[in-house]
This record gives sequence, structure tokens and C-alpha cells, in this order.
Amino acid sequence: YHKKAFPQTSCGFRCLGPLTFHRAVGDAVHLSQGCCHAKRSNATFRNGLLFSNRPVRVQERVRLRVKEDSACWHGAMRVGFTSVSPDSRSLPLPSMAIPEIPSHREILNHWAAPVHEEFCKAGSQLEFWVSSSGSLYVSNQNGCKRKLLVGVPLKQTLWAMVDLYGQTRSVLLLGRFMVARHLKSNTQKPITGGYDTHSNYTSVQKRSARLYQETICVVCMAQEADISLPCGHRCMCRPCAIGVLKHSGRCPLCRQRMKSSPEA
Repeated sequence: YHKKAFPQTSCGFRCLGPLTFHRAVGDAVHLSQGCCHAKRSNATFRNGLLFSNRPVRVQERVRLRVKEDSACWHGAMRVGFTSVSPDSRSLPLPSMAIPEIPSHREILNHWAAPVHEEFCKAGSQLEFWVSSSGSLYVSNQNGCKRKLLVGVPLKQTLWAMVDLYGQTRSVLLLGRFMVARHLKSNTQKPITGGYDTHSNYTSVQKRSARLYQETICVVCMAQEADISLPCGHRCMCRPCAIGVLKHSGRCPLCRQRMKSSPEA
């Protein structure tokens, strides 16, 4: 098993410091082992939000090992990035990365996607990162790599985000971060600067609509996605669409408002 694990890399002079979980966590999460181990109560499938303790760089891998899972829930962890500093967040945190984001301001500052259950079995090791083109990727120790979404803005400061959702109960943040060696020095710096929220959000909507032409519900990751939303996404089964409509009323992918009655 250890032969398949991701290689360790030394932390050079560009290192931003140890990567752990921030202490601002979901209501059902307990941190231990120096804020590297996070465990969600099995009494719920949500309230498992986690953030990195510091900003991450482009191509910096966030490496996780799934310690515990639970078959009594549908779906698995969600991963992504946010430009909202964990230090500035008020508690309690939102109960889910998808679809519950409490305000319009935060909708434009979160980029998260579900990870398939096969990647999230107990004992599995995976890593996720944002590429130099603004795409969110995930891969596992077997070399299987998937693009989860596009349009993450590289000019904003980004914190990693993990949602211990559904079957994923416990994860361990692993080792030091990894940065691709071929990157130029200007991409090794922390991601800061201005960002045209409106134009880039529109671009994210269009590209994500093309990307998510799949048949599995992105909420439960179990049933067929048979509900079409006004934004063009066909990403949820009817039971989940009804629940999302009552809870947040927004598409879990692009955050546009839904109609009062989901259409098949």
C-alpha cells in the first residue's frame, strides 16, 4: 500500500508553513492530532465543513486519507476552494458546501464539487488541487485523476475546503504539500489580487454547464439526475431537487435560483 502512496516532497524556502485544518469547523466535527485529523458525528450526514489553516497555491496538492466511512448515508465528501478567509467567518458554519451557502456574496466565493464514493472508501488516499488553468482536480493513490469543475479564479487568495459529507466520516490531512516542479516562480507566490466577480461568474456558469452533463445526482451521488433546472443544469434527482428547493432554492452547481417546481 505504501508503495502506491503519493511521494513526499521537502519543504523549501517558498514553503508557506504547515498545512492543517482551521479551527473554525462544522458543528458536527471534532479536530485532533494537531488539527490534522477531522471526524464528523455519525448522527448526521452534514455539518462537516473544514477549511485549511492558510491559503494554498496554484498546483499545491491537498492530500487526505479517508480514515472512516459509513454506509448508512448517500454521497461522499466534497472538496474545493474558497476566497473567504476562515478567520472572517461567523459561526455556526453552513451545514454543507453544496448546496447551502448562506448569502449571495459567499456564492461567488466558493468553488466545490462532490468526490465519487469510489474515491472515498476507508483507507483511500487522495489529493485535490487547482491547476494553472483554474480547474479543480482530484486523484487517488492508484493514479486515477478526474476534473471536477472549472473556473476557479487564480487572482484571488484561496483556502482549501473539505466537506465531510454523507459516507465520509473521518479524514487525516497528510504530510507536506506538493507543488509541480515545472511551475514558474511567479505562480509559486500566494494567490492575491483583484477579480471581476460578475464577468468571471458568468464564465463559470457557461463552462460548468458543459462540464456537468452527467447522469448522477450531484447531491446524493446515487440516483439518476432527471431534473432540469432553469440554468440548464440537469444535476439532481427529484427527491434531492425538492429538498434543495425548500432549503436554499439554488442550483448546487452555478447557484442560480430554481423555479418553484422542479421539471423532469
